[in-house]
Amino acid sequence: MNKLTTEDRAQILTALVEGNSMASTARMYGVSKITILRLLADAGTVALNYHDTVVCRLSTKRVQVDEIWSFCHSKDKNVQQKNWGKGYGDTWTWVAMDADSKLAINWHVGGRDAGSGRPFVADLASRLNDRIQLTSDGWQVYRDAVARAFGTEIDYAMLIKEYANERQGHARYSPPECVSCRAVVEVGSPDRKHINTSFIERQNLSMRMGMRRFTRLTNAFSKRPENHEYAIAIHYFHYNFIRKHMTIKTTPAVMSGVANHEWTMVEFVQMMEREEKRRGGRITDYKIAASKRRES
Repeated sequence: MNKLTTEDRAQILTALVEGNSMASTARMYGVSKITILRLLADAGTVALNYHDTVVCRLSTKRVQVDEIWSFCHSKDKNVQQKNWGKGYGDTWTWVAMDADSKLAINWHVGGRDAGSGRPFVADLASRLNDRIQLTSDGWQVYRDAVARAFGTEIDYAMLIKEYANERQGHARYSPPECVSCRAVVEVGSPDRKHINTSFIERQNLSMRMGMRRFTRLTNAFSKRPENHEYAIAIHYFHYNFIRKHMTIKTTPAVMSGVANHEWTMVEFVQMMEREEKRRGGRITDYKIAASKRRES
């Protein structure tokens, strides 16, 4: 059976995290989309497991959280009745970021509701050692989720923004103008000069630029929710461990003390291949593994 070399795998994964679609990557490297999907599943599983193992017990001081919209298969308004409950439709990725090291601490893929917000914030709390200052937008789910996960052992504020009406005409694809912004302290005594969501919102832009699945007004959106999750896991491994951040001049993982060196994609593939050797074959079934993880 033909098998991709370590370097070939690294090049394909690099193409994916740099914003190429599945189809364009298949054409560039002369491989089938099924081959790339299998690589995506194996790499996504290894990336997620490694992240959960090492990104914990953090001495973080300031955290920003936000959620970013995308969709799988079709938007909510176009989901057929028979496909409800399968992960199709509008999909939100909740993300927490260390404002100082720029480390993506954790993320959660689901709806924009308490069913996703509560486990996301609870997972964030479980990865931290110390009291933090937390800033979110004004989405009401955060208030209850933070209270459940942190109680009063946190300095938490909401940054509530108000926007003008949606743009019309040729400017309708541009975001509405922010006309006012106010900080509301919810718990504790957060430092007001650090109440902002600028870093996490900039990181959302990195997601849209780095994952073709998040690009608006294209047909590159995810067709399966499990592939969507795999792609996000690989993106964040690349963001945390491989890609040098322009502001801090190193990777977020090194800056936060999670890693002792800047990784390369070849190193990541070598780690994946060691896991394949340990298991004696494929790491996961790309069609069903993520779905089973969500159900559990």
